[in-house]
Amino acid sequence: MATNAHTEVPAGTKVFPPFQKDTFASQLIWLAIFFIGLYVLMSRVAIPRIGGIMAARANKISGDLAEAARFKQQSDAALAAYEKALADARARAQALAAETRDKLNALAEGNRKALEGKLNEKLAAAEKTIAATKTAAMANVRGIATDTAAAIVERLIGAAPASSAVDAAIADVLKR
Repeated sequence: MATNAHTEVPAGTKVFPPFQKDTFASQLIWLAIFFIGLYVLMSRVAIPRIGGIMAARANKISGDLAEAARFKQQSDAALAAYEKALADARARAQALAAETRDKLNALAEGNRKALEGKLNEKLAAAEKTIAATKTAAMANVRGIATDTAAAIVERLIGAAPASSAVDAAIADVLKR
């Protein structure tokens, strides 16, 4: 079965209207009328609305950018204030620490001086006691030395020496 495909238009059928020669001029006129009408409609209604929307968006964007810049300035100012407050707090803390350290050093120095004073008093009292004991001992040494020397001489020679001779010998030895 074979089918015939023809591109010719049969004699009794109508042709597609845009391709008809006798309606071509009226179609161009209607095209121009609709084009001009559409142009006027677009230029008077649609384009101003689009322009208004674009302007509103531009204003919104510039307003948002200005607000962002203002917030950035505020945050920079807050950061600067925070850093200044932090530096001031550190300075106060260091000053307080230095003041406390000076007070404690002064207190320690006062305690050290008081302790040294007490120790010096005890040392002076001990030196006085030692000097008194030494003086007492030295006073007794002469008597002990006399008795001991007399006892030794008596033991060696068998007779007790004269006390004046023993005193003179002891005085001679103590002078050296």
